[in-house]
Amino acid sequence: MKLGLVASLSRPGGNTTGINFFIGELAAKRLGLLRELVPTAFRVAVLVNPTDPVRTESNVKDVDAAARALGLQVQIVHASTIVGIDAAFDTLVRDRADALFVVPDSFFNSRRVQLATFAARHLIPAAYGQRDFVEVGGLMSYGTNLDSARRQVGIYTGRILKGANPGSLPVIQSTTFELVINLSTARLLGLTVAPTVLARADEAIE
Repeated sequence: MKLGLVASLSRPGGNTTGINFFIGELAAKRLGLLRELVPTAFRVAVLVNPTDPVRTESNVKDVDAAARALGLQVQIVHASTIVGIDAAFDTLVRDRADALFVVPDSFFNSRRVQLATFAARHLIPAAYGQRDFVEVGGLMSYGTNLDSARRQVGIYTGRILKGANPGSLPVIQSTTFELVINLSTARLLGLTVAPTVLARADEAIE
């Protein structure tokens, strides 16, 4: 709705429907979990992709509001290319960021190995929106369970192919979220995962 793609969640109208992945809405939860994993963190770098200015502005506002509530100082860092990611980490190291918050983005997902590797190399705790990052060595992720979301997409696709009008199908609200922690990476970073955090994890990767 924020981007004007649908009239309302219950009645999208036009020829559009979809799934709300709660990318912005989960920013506060993800940032809070990162703070619990790294309680000494104060200065958090936020990596965004500026090629989509409307979405970037919205994400930055969400993260900034969450950071203020947690008493964190935010530094926005931009990257939209492989070289840009290299430069972003040069900035993080130079400015001694305590942690990194990667805003969900398809380009960043395609470069998840690079991001996770650089974060580990420079000993920077990082939070991501998808478990794919944690599976390749990222510290933690919190976000929508994409397998569940894809099943919902398949159901809607089937209904539309059978003649349903997309505009009459309510926008689906994701209801399944997951916290995934890479314990090997936590040890590499010298972090002790509190039992209260570990108990909430849907999966802990060794």
